[in-house]
Amino acid sequence: MSTTRMLTTAAELLTMPEDGLSYELVEGELRRMPPAGGEHGVIVMNCGLLLGQFVQANSLGVVFGAETGGILASNADTGRAPDLAFVRHDRIPEGGIPKDFWPGTPDLAVKVISPGDGYTDVEEKVNDWLAAGTRMVVVVNPRTRMLAVYRSHTNIARLTESDFLSGDEVVPGFACRVSELFV
Repeated sequence: MSTTRMLTTAAELLTMPEDGLSYELVEGELRRMPPAGGEHGVIVMNCGLLLGQFVQANSLGVVFGAETGGILASNADTGRAPDLAFVRHDRIPEGGIPKDFWPGTPDLAVKVISPGDGYTDVEEKVNDWLAAGTRMVVVVNPRTRMLAVYRSHTNIARLTESDFLSGDEVVPGFACRVSELFV
C-alpha cells in the first residue's frame, strides 16, 4: 500500500485562507512555524533597525522584515522566510518589489533561533539558503548570545558579544558590535 503526499505550490500557499499561523514551504510540504516570543522579536527588530538604517542611508538595496518568503527552488517548491533579509539594488526586478513571494534568494539571510527551533531545523534552513545562492547567512543564538556567520558550508565564523559583525562584500561598509543585537 502506497501513500501519496499532497504537495503545495507557492502560488497555492499565497491564496490559502488566513488561519493565524505562519508556514514555510519545503519541497512542496507545508511546515508550520510556531510564534517566536518576545525576546526573539526584540532581537529581530534590533537587527532590522541597524541593518535597515545603514542600507537605506547608503542606497544599497532593500531589507525585508520577518516572514517575507522567498522561493529558493521550483518543481516541488521550497520557500523559506528568514527573520530578516537583504537584497542588493541590482537584483530588484525592473517592475519593483513583487507583491507575492520574492523570486529567489536574498544576498543576506538572518535567522534568530526561536525557543521552538530544533538544531536540525536551523541547519536545514541554512543549507537551503546557501545551496540556493545566499551569500551570507547569520544565525543569532539568544541563549548563548553568539552568532554563527556562514559565507559557505565550510566558511563559518563564530562571534561573541565582544566581536563585530561585518557585512564584508555582501553589505559593504556595514558593521556592528554583536552585543547591540541582544536585549
